[in-house]
Amino acid sequence: MQVIKPVGREAAVKKYDILSALMAHGLAGEPGLQRLVFRLMSLITTRYNWQRNELVTGQREIARLWCVDERTVKRDMARLRGLGWIVVKRQGARGRVSVLRLDLDRILMDTRPSWPNIGDDYVLRMSQSTGSSTEGGNVVPFRRLEAAADEGDLDLWGRVRAQLLAEDASVFDAWFKALVEVGHGEGVLHLTAPSRFHANYLRMHLLGRLQAALTRIEPSMNGIRIDAP
Repeated sequence: MQVIKPVGREAAVKKYDILSALMAHGLAGEPGLQRLVFRLMSLITTRYNWQRNELVTGQREIARLWCVDERTVKRDMARLRGLGWIVVKRQGARGRVSVLRLDLDRILMDTRPSWPNIGDDYVLRMSQSTGSSTEGGNVVPFRRLEAAADEGDLDLWGRVRAQLLAEDASVFDAWFKALVEVGHGEGVLHLTAPSRFHANYLRMHLLGRLQAALTRIEPSMNGIRIDAP
């Protein structure tokens, strides 16, 4: 999936499309998810710099906007990072708040199942903008998901594989399919890649996506280790 860049002549439309995707996803979810999405949307509309892809605001200011205490802010921001929707762009230091960014690619992948609730015209427009297929109304054919589950015999890594495949089949085939589970324990999933280059690329570019998929399947798991032969 190619991420929508909310810049240029159609920037306003693209921004509304992203917010619409979040809105539909939140409304289709349980109350806790609805509240979390609404709070994220409030940050996007009041504090987010679209051009620089930056969110710079302290917990006290967020607490005031959300009408909650700072402990709630810390908890919900951790949830958003766990989902992979918010990423630390630059860690805060010496009294300065952290600079965050939105992973719009991840947000669009996660909200895609709710796009039809907005309308067929929206699904078509978003699919064209992101370069993803609308065939059959799904990103990944059911038989491929079924095959992923069979490969892992429904164990932890097998379920994570199915999640990654459902999100982006091309990335799965290129980078995740060749990974083999070594084992897991103490909250860490141990994987091995076919080469050192493969492992390094995953650590540098796709570890967040792996971690988010793992957390979705098993919230108690909090780490991934990728080794090479």
